[in-house]
Amino acid sequence: MVYFVGAGCGAADLITIRGMRILTRADTIIYTGSLVNDELLGYAKDSCFCYDSSRMTLDEVMEVMIRDAEKGEEVVRLHTGDPSLYGAIQEQMRILDQRGIHYETCPGVSACFGAAASLNLEFTLPDISQSLIITRMAGRTPVPEKESIESFAKHGATMAIYLSSGMLQELQERLIAGGYSQSTKAAIVYRATWPQEKKFICTVGTLAKTAAENGIDRFAVILVGDVIGKADYSLSKLYDPTFETGYRKSYEN
Repeated sequence: MVYFVGAGCGAADLITIRGMRILTRADTIIYTGSLVNDELLGYAKDSCFCYDSSRMTLDEVMEVMIRDAEKGEEVVRLHTGDPSLYGAIQEQMRILDQRGIHYETCPGVSACFGAAASLNLEFTLPDISQSLIITRMAGRTPVPEKESIESFAKHGATMAIYLSSGMLQELQERLIAGGYSQSTKAAIVYRATWPQEKKFICTVGTLAKTAAENGIDRFAVILVGDVIGKADYSLSKLYDPTFETGYRKSYEN
């Protein structure tokens, strides 16, 4: 069996209990050493073999994964954050399907949620935003034209932008071109939940300046939207005394 396990976004204790238990059973762990907290390897048993995939190609990763899985061993592919977001897992699963090797996925805490926790932030404030757009700028991996920063910015919703902290001048220009004002609140969270975490509240118009002044050019998630201001929102209807649910009668009745 192969397990794709979300390591979480940084702090070792943010892995799920399920993920931790899978690690304790693993015979082989393949992890991204440049991104995954190596403290997580402390959950592994002494006989477990660990491979750092940051120095491996897809073919090399799959060679180890298939070899050990076909020997009947438990293999863990440990991905940063949540495997379903920018994890490149589908290409690995396709090869496992071709070889008839079974696999499962264990979710993890992604960087935007670690960043929100660090900022004590709610992404979906009533009357401000009820949507979260997770996206990225095009780099070595292109982005479909229909998913441009400008097209998403038109919605005015909350945005979490990954893999783009080295392109913040372009990012802020495109956010403004799409409809955000220069004064729209923004945040840069570097290595969310890691001991080295840094967080900066700024505006869309000062994203590049804030990052440059603080030496941030990688490992950061960018948050954009009026929810960052934490103001002018309505209270949740769920706890309104006049709102009736299947568990609570309205105080008006």
